Amino acid sequence: MSNFLLQVQFFKRMTNERGAQSRLDDILDGETRDYIAAHDLEEAVRSQNRVPASSGATGEMISDSLASIFVGREELQRMILISANQKAQYHGIVILDFRFKRINYVEEVSTQVYERMKSERFRIADKFRSEGQGEASRINGEKERELKAIQSEAFRKAEEIKGKADAKAAAIYASAYDQTSSSRELYGFLKSMETFETTFDTTTSVILSTDSELFKYLKSMK
Repeated sequence: MSNFLLQVQFFKRMTNERGAQSRLDDILDGETRDYIAAHDLEEAVRSQNRVPASSGATGEMISDSLASIFVGREELQRMILISANQKAQYHGIVILDFRFKRINYVEEVSTQVYERMKSERFRIADKFRSEGQGEASRINGEKERELKAIQSEAFRKAEEIKGKADAKAAAIYASAYDQTSSSRELYGFLKSMETFETTFDTTTSVILSTDSELFKYLKSMK
């Protein structure tokens, strides 16, 4: 329809600008209600399906909570604009653009929306806790296995060191027993002297057997 015919139609149907604005509001309000009611609410919120930034189990849980978009916000706006213009032209009005400014809910719907959001978040939180407990059990199991492996290896090394020490001590004892009789006698004399020094003084009385090593050394000192 040409601009001239639109102007003629406007003056025929509308008495003034205020009346035109009121009629335009009615048309847009009615078309918006009809299209919103005919589609899921998510269609008026998002224009396309979103891919969660998080990956793995977190991303999967968020993806499960997102409804699929088949029409989208931008397409709904375009459809409302076309339908509203078809009715507005009858009154000599052309709508150049249409956008959703905000989405309001009646109190009953708002309560349902909030409860659904809470329920969904609780579901996701429960799944996070469940996966966290499973991961904690896995980590604790690995820690116990590693601890047992470390203890086993430490015990093995300790036994190995102990075995080498025992072998070395045995070799030293064997070497000492293999010494000459004079060396053994000197060693015995020195140990006896150490015993005299640490045990006796001028006031000490002692009874010795004639078979005692100490008696033998005392007797030889006369």
